[in-house]
Amino acid sequence: MSAGSSPLLFVHGYWHGSWCWSEVIAQVTGAGRKALAVDMAGHGLRARRPECLTRRPFDPATLATEVSPVADVDLDQAGDLLVSQIKQLGRSGPVTVVAHSMGGTVLTRAAQQAPELVAHAVYLTAFMPASDVPAIAYVQMPENAGELVAPSVRADPTAIGALRFDLTSDDAGYRQQLRDAFFGDVDPAVSDAAIGLLTPDAPAGIALGATSLTSDGWGSVPRTYVTCARDMAIRPALQQKFIADADAAFPENPTAVVALDSSHSPFLSMPGRVADIVAKLG
Repeated sequence: MSAGSSPLLFVHGYWHGSWCWSEVIAQVTGAGRKALAVDMAGHGLRARRPECLTRRPFDPATLATEVSPVADVDLDQAGDLLVSQIKQLGRSGPVTVVAHSMGGTVLTRAAQQAPELVAHAVYLTAFMPASDVPAIAYVQMPENAGELVAPSVRADPTAIGALRFDLTSDDAGYRQQLRDAFFGDVDPAVSDAAIGLLTPDAPAGIALGATSLTSDGWGSVPRTYVTCARDMAIRPALQQKFIADADAAFPENPTAVVALDSSHSPFLSMPGRVADIVAKLG
């Protein structure tokens, strides 16, 4: 397919679902581009919610101890699912894949497995881990100092198998922290609606997995990284590290970079701009 004509497939990040791309999808399809948003393994219609969040009377202790119903979901499953979704949309032809946040880790795995199916890999303020490095290793790096996601997690991921938010909390400060982490420049009414759609448990196995990258696999796929200057989930310095590390590993295929002055969720705060960017790629 020629540039700018391959189908667009959108992958969300942790706790989100295909719903977060609705405004972007409306704009790219309205312009005549074939596009689809999918749910990542353990999310959206594939999510399973812990009983502790809805059991009454509420027991705070179980919030931190109940093993997640998505604890068995790992990067292998997520990568295989994404490859199948790409095949379904592309019908054996290449697809431009746009991934947000932790969805980038899954895109990296899928592009390494089936590089011939990915016309262009677009990382929208996403994890773009180096070879054999799990995404979780980046969370506490100095480049990510000040992020607000880890402080919002309400259980030990190694104990319950997931990164859990207390989405039923009536703590105004906690809910504001979630807004600040993900939706800092999003209209308050929209951000509240988005929080209501989040999945409480994100499978830890996706972030714990790693992918060995090769020059004829992921390293051969054209890639663009869209930075977000006001991101409080993946800090700007970490975004730059992803780009620098990828270019050092695969200098013959450098990363194209587009900059946005946005929070972690430009698909909600500036969907038109995101649509314009991705429509020109792939």
